[in-house]
Amino acid sequence: MNNHETHDVVSFTALKDSTVEDWKILRAHFQQLATGLPDRILDHLKLLNGDFGGFPVDRLQHSLQTATLAHQAGEDEEYVVCALLHDIGDTLGCYNHADIAAAILQPFVSEENHWMIQHHGIFQGYYFFHHLGLDRNLREQFRGHPCFERTATFCEKYDNPAFDPNRKPMRLDEFAPMVHRVFSAPKRSIYSALV
Repeated sequence: MNNHETHDVVSFTALKDSTVEDWKILRAHFQQLATGLPDRILDHLKLLNGDFGGFPVDRLQHSLQTATLAHQAGEDEEYVVCALLHDIGDTLGCYNHADIAAAILQPFVSEENHWMIQHHGIFQGYYFFHHLGLDRNLREQFRGHPCFERTATFCEKYDNPAFDPNRKPMRLDEFAPMVHRVFSAPKRSIYSALV
């Protein structure tokens, strides 16, 4: 026996057999899930706490420092939240962390901020790829793109210098209201109809 109430569960076992009434039920469940998204994101950021990976600060402190630098420089709230989440994919996407962060942010942020986060890994490589035998100028393939300078600036001013154990960043709970506001409603998603 399942743990769902009968009135709370759809009638179908294959999507092709679903009805309008089923989707009313699913919409209610989806809305509850969507409402909890900001808190789940904040909880996932906490997984970066204590994960140093050889750096002088852990991944959470790096994220907080990056966001703090952006906030102190007067960047808008959406940009600051992007800065906070830019490395959230580190735990699940060791080889494509920027793609994970970009996928989480995509429905809620501008195309410019999405592009910046999606490509920040390549742009950040300018500061260290040559130590790994890689081309530090890999970002040059995007020269001329409207978001090139935005992404280069993000890395130079906020991501690159955010490994300082002596810097005191804002606390995660100080960023929580920003995360809640940015993730309150999608700007671009086919699933917006469910909200």
